[in-house]
Amino acid sequence: MPKPVVAIVGRPNVGKSTLFNRITGSRIAIVEDTPGVTRDRLYHDADWRGCSFTLVDTGGIAVGNDDPLIVQVRRQAEAAVAEADVILFVVDARNGLTADDEEVANLLRRSGRPVILVANKVEDFRDPTPVHEFYRLGLGDPVPISAIHGLNIGDLLDRIVELLPRFHEEDDGEALRVAVVGRPNVGKSSIVNRLLGEERVIVSDLPGTTRDAIDTYIRRDEKEYVLIDTAGMRRKSRIVNATEHYSVLRTLKAVERSDVVLLILDGTEGVTEQDKKIAGYGHELGKASIIVVNKWDLVPKDDKTVVRYEEIIRRELSFMTYAPILFISALTGQRVARILPTVEAVGAAAARRVATSTLNDVVREAIMLTPPPAVKGQAVKIYYATQVKVKPPTFVFFCNRPDDVHFSYQRYLENQLRQAFGFEGTPLRLLFRQSKG
Repeated sequence: MPKPVVAIVGRPNVGKSTLFNRITGSRIAIVEDTPGVTRDRLYHDADWRGCSFTLVDTGGIAVGNDDPLIVQVRRQAEAAVAEADVILFVVDARNGLTADDEEVANLLRRSGRPVILVANKVEDFRDPTPVHEFYRLGLGDPVPISAIHGLNIGDLLDRIVELLPRFHEEDDGEALRVAVVGRPNVGKSSIVNRLLGEERVIVSDLPGTTRDAIDTYIRRDEKEYVLIDTAGMRRKSRIVNATEHYSVLRTLKAVERSDVVLLILDGTEGVTEQDKKIAGYGHELGKASIIVVNKWDLVPKDDKTVVRYEEIIRRELSFMTYAPILFISALTGQRVARILPTVEAVGAAAARRVATSTLNDVVREAIMLTPPPAVKGQAVKIYYATQVKVKPPTFVFFCNRPDDVHFSYQRYLENQLRQAFGFEGTPLRLLFRQSKG
């Protein structure tokens, strides 16, 4: 069974994200004094006294506001409430009870879920007066805490554990972690929602709607994946506030902890300089990658459009010719079904090991067909090779003059390995070492 879910809800700016970070022991949720910084549901595992659960941070529930983005934030919070086993309703003891608090309390009572009323920003735990008025919400005894100072968090966690259903941990170590990256407004969240079959991530025409890297577990055809929807990465010169800066850092960290990177391009705009930088980051980290050209339904086409686009992409992203290219439309669903099978294929390629004997058969044949060029009259000899690592597959070639193996010959050897063993979608690392013999 999945881990039980604990959702943190409340009106904006009561300290939900600070509490989320405090319980998870992380800096995953973005924390600022600006109301509404957290927009999407943000998930992270937590543990207290041997009891594991998934904690969900949500955007503030603002009532009486018809702004489309605020409405979507409210829907996301309501969705988190619907899937939660326990709800932490956070209120601000410093500012006191508000009409919005009462509206949120009405919503939570209708949910039928266990609710723990959390009075945050308590300054003096000897004085119970500031939390008395919250009894009017009819949700039981408020738990006074100070999330920013970590005070009384243990008592709160004890209350949470008492209400959680029993959970038996299952090993999900086989799940492929897939980072969905790209510039703002190229359709990353729409693609994730298509893959999930639900509106799990907020979709808006406004660039930069997604600010956190959001992990979502899915299972398809007995295969497990964790999709990481990330904030759009702008050029540094266009990052105008601290919140967006932190989002970029989280995107980079999401790539670091992923197995496969989906690089999303806008089919109506082609490959931009920022696309190249984003792609280069995954490449340098040795991540398996797939190039996904979105908004393909908006591109005028003839019988040569796909070939022409592929040529442009291969030229502009010449350092990652190993990455397969998919032309899709998240809006219509066109070819979206090809994404996860391709993720599975490139993930397997990145984890592929080649037996040393088989590897050296291929290397010897490659050398016989095209020997390495001599340098200043001195022959360059490669004696044998071995694979030392996966993700990415890394090979060490032992030779007499490792510094004289020309980069063009290294590329030739890489091409021979790809022809023999596949490795589609993953970079290869070829290292050349002095042979001790």
